[in-house]
Amino acid sequence: MTFEVFAPAKINLTLHVTGQREDGYHLLDSMVVFAEFGDRLWFSPEPDISLDVTGPFAPGVPVDGRNLVWQAAEMAGWTGRITLEKNLPHGAGIGGGSTDAGATLNALGFQGGTASLGADVPVCQRQVPTRMQGIGAQLTAINGVPQCWAVLVWPGVGAATPDIFKRLERKNNPAMPEILPTFQEPRQMIQWLQGMRNDLQATCAGFVPEVAQALEVLSACEGLALARMSGSGSTCFGLFNSMSEARAAAAKIAHARPDWWVKSCVIGGAS
Repeated sequence: MTFEVFAPAKINLTLHVTGQREDGYHLLDSMVVFAEFGDRLWFSPEPDISLDVTGPFAPGVPVDGRNLVWQAAEMAGWTGRITLEKNLPHGAGIGGGSTDAGATLNALGFQGGTASLGADVPVCQRQVPTRMQGIGAQLTAINGVPQCWAVLVWPGVGAATPDIFKRLERKNNPAMPEILPTFQEPRQMIQWLQGMRNDLQATCAGFVPEVAQALEVLSACEGLALARMSGSGSTCFGLFNSMSEARAAAAKIAHARPDWWVKSCVIGGAS
């Protein structure tokens, strides 16, 4: 019997780099939410594992043991045919293979240690608003995160995470407040987020000029409340106070930059 699961895009609303360990791993403090848009996967039990990839971002995605979906299925001890509909750009700072792996583990009922698949896999397996600290393994559910309208913009180029961290000059930055506030409405959360940061944004924008361009284009949209980069890039997001403003902004950007991937969607929601 075939069953289907959803793998939502991951959005880092904040990403504070708070230190670096002696082994080279960076310490983070990040507020992570998920979008109502993402990839889809179908599973059909069979004697052996196989993987087919479809969708607009299928080209270049491995269909063997290099794919995190395949590795997640092996970790769960499951065999069968997997079809992955790739709607999210890969190497874009919005989950990519990690959210697909997390959804696979959920679908197959595996809840063990999954960090060996990648630092973002544990948080992507949760699929709820989460505070991610340390090297990504310290996860705390966040309550009182309202849904809000966002526009995601991927400017058509990736940003290699190791390169961004290597170029980061200051690695001991302030964390978020010890106790995060609870928000009653999107405007409150957006106002608070304006005082937070993505400490990788300036470095990435200097290294990948398309990121700076995406942020500039978002900032010029009517109704924009906040523009920021997600994760280590290169996807940027804009937060808006209404559905109509977000959709209008997405249409405007898509028309002006047909070579970019642009998507309006709902993000967040109470855990």
